[in-house]
Amino acid sequence: MVYVALICARGGSKGLPGKNIRPLAGRPLIGWSIRTAKQVERIVRVIVSTDSEEIAKVAREQGAEVPFMRPPELAQDDSPELLVWRHALDYLEKQQYDMDALVVIPPTSPLRDVRDVSNCIDEFEKGGVDIVVTVTDARRSPYFNMVTIDQDGYLSLVIPPTNRILRRQDAPDVFDMTTVAYVVSQQFVHEHDSPLGGRVRSVYVPRE
Repeated sequence: MVYVALICARGGSKGLPGKNIRPLAGRPLIGWSIRTAKQVERIVRVIVSTDSEEIAKVAREQGAEVPFMRPPELAQDDSPELLVWRHALDYLEKQQYDMDALVVIPPTSPLRDVRDVSNCIDEFEKGGVDIVVTVTDARRSPYFNMVTIDQDGYLSLVIPPTNRILRRQDAPDVFDMTTVAYVVSQQFVHEHDSPLGGRVRSVYVPRE
């Protein structure tokens, strides 16, 4: 199967301006994700989607392709990530590039292991799945220590206890989604607006 890595890095971060190209251990932040993608044997192209010429320049220096620039409307704080993936896919399809799936590798998890990305591809290749995400152990459980506060100031559990779940050890395991990697089919990207909208499987990764 043919996989293309997509690294999405916009230039307008308000929390930490320029974070995607800030140096980290001798390499710009985005460079670590590019390096990981290039080490995965089944990934044949590494593409960066950005609205920033500065990020594009750094990405090319790190060995990635930047064959298009992301339009401003997809580079806002509230721009849905899936629409950014779709924009990249639209470009590749217009170029009649033959591929099987996208491997999305966000720049915000620079400590990821190459094996984690490969494991996501392995899980995808088992079939019967639209998207593979990565998860890790949740720090809290909505069954026991996550609460809401109503307009009168009273607390209640996010998930009310049932007759069957009264002890922590009886509750289902819960996980946090991570940004280590996503492997997603082209059809899913075109037909859904949320990463959890189809047949989703996961790969467990240790908490960094």
